[in-house]
Amino acid sequence: MPQRILSISGLRGVIGDGLDPQFLTEFAMAVGTMAEGGTVVLSRDGRSTGEMVKHAVVAGLLATGCKVLDAGIATTPTCGVLVRHHNAAGGLQITASHNPIQWNGLKPFSRAGAVLNATQGEDLLRILNGKSFKLVGWEKLGTIEVLDNAAAPHIERVLSLVDVAAIRSRRFKVVLDCNHGSGGVATPQLLAALGCEVTVLGGTPDGRFEHVPEPIAENLTGLCDAVKQLKAAVGFAQDPDADRLAIVDETGRYIGEELTLALCADFVLATRKGPFVVNGSTSRVTADVAAKHGCPFFRSHVGEANVVTKMNEVGAVLGGEGNGGVIDPQVGFVRDSFASMAYVLNGLANGRPVDGEIVAGTLRVPSIGADGTRSVPATNRATLSAWADSLPQYTIVKDKLECPRERVGAACAALRSEFGAATAQEGDGLRLDWPDRWVQVRASNTEPIIRIIAEAPTGNTARGLCARAVAIVQQAVR
Repeated sequence: MPQRILSISGLRGVIGDGLDPQFLTEFAMAVGTMAEGGTVVLSRDGRSTGEMVKHAVVAGLLATGCKVLDAGIATTPTCGVLVRHHNAAGGLQITASHNPIQWNGLKPFSRAGAVLNATQGEDLLRILNGKSFKLVGWEKLGTIEVLDNAAAPHIERVLSLVDVAAIRSRRFKVVLDCNHGSGGVATPQLLAALGCEVTVLGGTPDGRFEHVPEPIAENLTGLCDAVKQLKAAVGFAQDPDADRLAIVDETGRYIGEELTLALCADFVLATRKGPFVVNGSTSRVTADVAAKHGCPFFRSHVGEANVVTKMNEVGAVLGGEGNGGVIDPQVGFVRDSFASMAYVLNGLANGRPVDGEIVAGTLRVPSIGADGTRSVPATNRATLSAWADSLPQYTIVKDKLECPRERVGAACAALRSEFGAATAQEGDGLRLDWPDRWVQVRASNTEPIIRIIAEAPTGNTARGLCARAVAIVQQAVR
C-alpha cells in the first residue's frame, strides 16, 4: 500500500509511493479553500524533494486565489510566527520532521499561527476528501511574494524575552548540529545575536542528513564528541524542521530531549508564574519543576495540537512535549527550538540552578547588592551539567514497534490485564501509573508504529518495565 499518513495534524508520505504532485496540489487547494483565498505563508525544510513539493503546493494555493508569502527554507516555528506577523489567513510548512529522507509532508497552520485544532483539522479533511475546493477563474488567481530574511520576526520575538546582555557577556561556546535541516538558515544568526561563538555541524540546508534525523542519543555521537573536543559550554541538536531540540552538556553527555522542556520550564516559571501544560508521554520531572515554582500543572493527550488546545483552555504561560518541543505563547503556539536555546543560555548566564541550592556538595551563596538584588559570582555560575543534575532524576525509556492501527486496542487490553494493580488512564492509548513509575502504549499520529514509553527513578527499573511492556505488546499484536 502507498505510504501516506493523513490526519488532522497534516500530511506525511513517501515521495513516489503515496505522496504525488496531484495529491499535494489537492491538499493545498483544501488549505486555500479554508483560507478563503486569503494570504498563506509557505516555507519548507531542506529536504531535496522540497522543491517539487513546493511547486505542487503553490499551484494549489494560487488556484484558490491565495496570496502566497514565500519564506523559502525556514523552520516550522518561523512559519507559525510569520502567520501572525503578517496577519495571514494560514500557513503551510513543507516538512516530514524527523522521518527518513524519502519522506516529505505538509503541516498546516491556522490564522493564529498554531497547528490546527481538532475541529479545524476535521474541516480541512472534509474539504480534501470531498474535493469541495473553491477554485477561482483566471482573473482572480493568487500571487506570490518572496520574503527577505524571513526569520527576522521570529528571532526578534525570541530576543525580546531574554536578557541578551547577560548572555552576550558570557560569550558561550556552542556547537550546533543542524544536520542539513532548515535550522541551518537562521539558527546561527540567532546565536550570533546572543554573542555566542558557534561551530555548526551540517549547516547547509540541503536535506542530505549526516546521521539519522531524529535527535536522540544514538544519533548524536558526533555532536557529543565535538562538544568535548571544542570544550564548548553546550551542544544543541535540531531535527530537520527545527521545532525540536536535544541538548548535550559541557562534558559531552547527551542530556536529551526530555530535559529540554524541564530546563526551559525551570528558567521561565521562576519569574513568569502560571499554568504549565505537557502531554501524557512527557517525563514527570516537568511536574516536579512546576511544583517547585508553585505553578499549576496539566497534562494533555499526545500531539502538539492537543497540548496547544489545553494551553488555551487553562491560559498556560508555557507548554510542550518531551520530544524536545517547547511552546511559548509569547513567541507562538508552535514547538520552538529557537526559544529553547535562548532560555537555556539565559539560565546558564544567570547561574542556574537557583541560588542557594547544593551543587556537587557545595552550597552556592548569592551576593546581595545595595539595591537588594541577588547575583551569583562568576566563579559560582553553574555549568549545564550541574543545572541538569540539580533537577529530580528519572530515567525514561522509549521503544517502538511496527503495528497496524487496528491492533493497538489489543495491545492496550493485554497490558491492562497484565498490570492490573496500576492506575489506568485511557483515551490516548493506555497509560498505567504506579507511585514511582509509569508506562504508556499508544499509536503514533505521524508514523505507522506503536510507541511504548516507560519511566522510573532508576534506569534498570525503567528498562525492565519497557522491555516487559514490549514483549506483551508483541505477543498481543501477532
